[in-house]
Amino acid sequence: MSLVSYFKAILFCSIIVSISSCKPDYYFEGSTAMDQNTWTYANKLRYTIPIRDTQEVYNIYLNIDHSTEYAYQNIYLMVHTQYPSGKKISERLPIDFADKTGLWYGKCNKEFCQLSVNLQKDAFFDAIGDYTISVEQFMRVDSLPGIKNVALVLEDTGRKRS
Repeated sequence: MSLVSYFKAILFCSIIVSISSCKPDYYFEGSTAMDQNTWTYANKLRYTIPIRDTQEVYNIYLNIDHSTEYAYQNIYLMVHTQYPSGKKISERLPIDFADKTGLWYGKCNKEFCQLSVNLQKDAFFDAIGDYTISVEQFMRVDSLPGIKNVALVLEDTGRKRS
């Protein structure tokens, strides 16, 4: 192998390593594909997150893939959290998909957009155990055509709470 080929190989490997190291560090990622790209009332999403360290700090995201033909500017969700103790809380969450002019938020191509919503920055969990987060669509219609996929993501910030 010539010296030039050797350096090209080293450069190529360095580029691959730097690109792959840019991916966020996810502690948890749960994803649900919707049948026929339609989210119905009956399709309640459920994610169980095992928490083993109460000092870790996370960012919590909800990623929604939707069609550019989705009929609404937004979506309303009900988010239910069940703690390891059994305690449950619920919250109604409105999410805008587009601005008032109809311009989609998120990363879009001709057919689909991926919207990443930061549900909570610098979140931590007070107790060790399994937390269950359930998400259901809470619109005025039963079927929402154009919703392709929903994912719940916990990004490990690499920091400890103070």
